[in-house]
Amino acid sequence: MTLVRVPPPLEQEVDLSKTYDAVIVGSGAAGGMAAHVLTTYGLHVLMLEAGKKLPIEQELRSMQWPYDHPRRGDAPPGSHHLSFNEYTIRTPPYAKGSAFKHVYSYVGGWSGSDYVKNILVDEKDHPYTGTHYAWVRARCLGGKTNIWGRLALRLSDYDFKAKSHDGYGEDWPISYADLAPYYDKVDLYLGISGVKENLPHLPDSQFQRPSKLNFGEVKLRESLKKTGQVLTPYRAGVTTDGLKHNRYRSKCYGRGACDRRPGGCDIHAVFDSPTGLIYPAMDTGNLTIRPNSTAHEVLVDKNTGRARGVAFVDSVTRKSYEAKAKVVILAASTLESTRLLLLSRSPQHPNGLGNSSGHVGHNFCEHVMGPGVTGLIKELVGKPHTLDDGRPGGFYIPRFRNLKDRQPGFIRGYGFEGNSGHSMFPAHVMDTPGFGAQFKKTVRDHAGAFISMGAFGEVLPRYESYVDLDPELKDAWGVPVLRFHYQFSDNERKMAEDMVATGREMLEAAGIEVVGTDDKVLTEGWSIHELGTARMGNDPKTSVLNQFQQSHDVRNLFVVDGSSHVSASCQNPTWTIMALAWRSCDHLADEFRKGNL
Repeated sequence: MTLVRVPPPLEQEVDLSKTYDAVIVGSGAAGGMAAHVLTTYGLHVLMLEAGKKLPIEQELRSMQWPYDHPRRGDAPPGSHHLSFNEYTIRTPPYAKGSAFKHVYSYVGGWSGSDYVKNILVDEKDHPYTGTHYAWVRARCLGGKTNIWGRLALRLSDYDFKAKSHDGYGEDWPISYADLAPYYDKVDLYLGISGVKENLPHLPDSQFQRPSKLNFGEVKLRESLKKTGQVLTPYRAGVTTDGLKHNRYRSKCYGRGACDRRPGGCDIHAVFDSPTGLIYPAMDTGNLTIRPNSTAHEVLVDKNTGRARGVAFVDSVTRKSYEAKAKVVILAASTLESTRLLLLSRSPQHPNGLGNSSGHVGHNFCEHVMGPGVTGLIKELVGKPHTLDDGRPGGFYIPRFRNLKDRQPGFIRGYGFEGNSGHSMFPAHVMDTPGFGAQFKKTVRDHAGAFISMGAFGEVLPRYESYVDLDPELKDAWGVPVLRFHYQFSDNERKMAEDMVATGREMLEAAGIEVVGTDDKVLTEGWSIHELGTARMGNDPKTSVLNQFQQSHDVRNLFVVDGSSHVSASCQNPTWTIMALAWRSCDHLADEFRKGNL
């Protein structure tokens, strides 16, 4: 049961003989936002999505109790989700030679793999090569927004002007003042919960009602205040008060299944691209969607050098088609958009489309994660149980390193995400010794007394961190795959060491007993926050796009996903991706009206 309206029919007639005002490749956060903005201006838009439109509520089933599922949420036999050891010991392609019928990324392996088996790609069909990398992909309408982690943060001028602050890398060609109005637009249109903290390095949003911190989280927050640090309720891309302008989404009512690890929300209180952006865009009558459309080349006019459309194959029939448009917008996610640029070679663009600088695929960055700490709040042992897992998130501790001081060993910073309290499945039950009645009592007494937090740190962009096309291997559709040349540097490793030590110090200072630390750095890519492979800048010799995510080389080509980011910051990128896309599409629509595109 959900409270949302029936989505508009997607079985549309797609006329490929016409020339659309714009064609968008991808339907996630960036593609959905581009569709929303451009259709509002009256442009006729075609969206190409490589996957299918899923009945997502039937996939997520977030009101289903584990005991109502025949396998307690596990996928059917024959399915396998990659583990940390596989990513670390083996080299891509990870599914090569696997005896399993289907192989998926690590995301479904947490728990509840049956709920994401049709959302995540099958690694057997979607191989890649090169260095170790945990690449999480979702091919369906809405992409990874169907299962994203919900943390919605803004960047600040500590990020946009990071080079001016510490001398490393490049500054963005925009400042916070340029993007702030668009952050506001995203907040108000999609909904975000949180509390204002007035921090210069983590700007506040236009918040709706926040989720409440529980006892353990308040205990830690009050302790951190003494050292000038901040713990704030999780800033979630969730509407807690409702959205009167959107008939496809319900407000959050804390029903208790948010803690299911693959994520997702089948009442759509959490933002997802289909209900938040695409369905409203379809209601304008200006958006046409063609699912099952695997793009493999941006087509270029031989006479003008301008983009004229996109070549794609039907993902099911393997038949080839072309979509014609006056403007081409890539929003397929950082690495897939980069792959498409590299695939689009022509006499005018021998190194790939928009790649006169040689920077397409380079300056790859993301977030390093893995280090964390777990504590036991002794005051809660044996106390009555509370409802804590109906929240979209727990808490967030913003960056505190290298703001005014200079931390020895590394530049930039990291933040902590964490939570405490009771969950659907008792915390640390597998670590609890014993059996029988005493074991059960111990589990019940301690179930809500733990607090855990893990860090996300900024990975520095480097030219030598890059992806290119594998010269031999192709995917199931005959398209050359990506090859990775990327690994964490000493800066990330030093930062990870500080994460563990500082996390322990925070808990101990709050009087919380540390019962576990994790100093393991997870495989590159684990954050699912890939960024930077077609960065924006003012100099066409050292960047791919201008400040409006418009190609320096091809005026009617825009790349509006995370590939445009100049640096990663340590904040989750989804809200910034959408704010940038809104700003760029405002500019695009204005240029289109003037006849410049």
